[in-house]
Amino acid sequence: MTVHFIGAGPGAPDLITVRGLNLIRKCPVCLYAGSLVPAEVVAEAPTGARVLDTAAMNLDEIIAEMEEADDKGLDVARVHSGDPSIYGAIAEQMRRLDQLGIAYDVTPGVPAFAAAAAALGSELTLPDVSQTIILTRTAVRSSSMPAGEDLTTLGKSGATLAIHLSIANLAHVVKELTPLYGADCPVAIAYRVSWPDQAFLKGTLGDIRAKVKEAGLTRTALILVGRVLGGAEFTDSRLYAPDHTHVLRPAKS
Repeated sequence: MTVHFIGAGPGAPDLITVRGLNLIRKCPVCLYAGSLVPAEVVAEAPTGARVLDTAAMNLDEIIAEMEEADDKGLDVARVHSGDPSIYGAIAEQMRRLDQLGIAYDVTPGVPAFAAAAAALGSELTLPDVSQTIILTRTAVRSSSMPAGEDLTTLGKSGATLAIHLSIANLAHVVKELTPLYGADCPVAIAYRVSWPDQAFLKGTLGDIRAKVKEAGLTRTALILVGRVLGGAEFTDSRLYAPDHTHVLRPAKS
């Protein structure tokens, strides 16, 4: 028996990996985060499977379902949104499974920031503009942020920022980043990216709060901040430069 932690991707049912979908199709127990995992994905569970939305369940209740499945020798598909390695709360589940001696594995999924960049037609790492992406969040009602991971500290890098779980804390985001990035720094808000009702707001640190307030966005939105989003001038990558040689593209004689 194995518990399979599966990243379902950002929302569109066809953005789940082939491996993840195949696991769901064969597992007689499916536990999924119902608020963010599309119904079409868990509908692929086998006929007669035990399919439970864990949105209203606490950790003890979730682990109890896994224990019961283990007692019966039934594999479990534990389906999370996006990629489970990013704010997936899988570490605490795996810790409990380690204590119980229950086997598990992890199948990655398409993260929201990657889906947002694709929908925006943006590359988040442009030469001479930004070669670093920082995935972070702010503390609202969730766990506190460790020392040194505040936006003021991270923002000093000038890196492209993908700020999760923080749309309700946008005032704080703008206040902390404006002195570092400038009020004219481009910002993109990705709401429910890849879902049928996805929406994007584009602006700057100077005007994005007003745009978000007008749109009424209060949850399920990713904040992207950085000069890569605003048509910044950049040099071509060395990757495809005619004079750039490597083992697969040796110098021409």
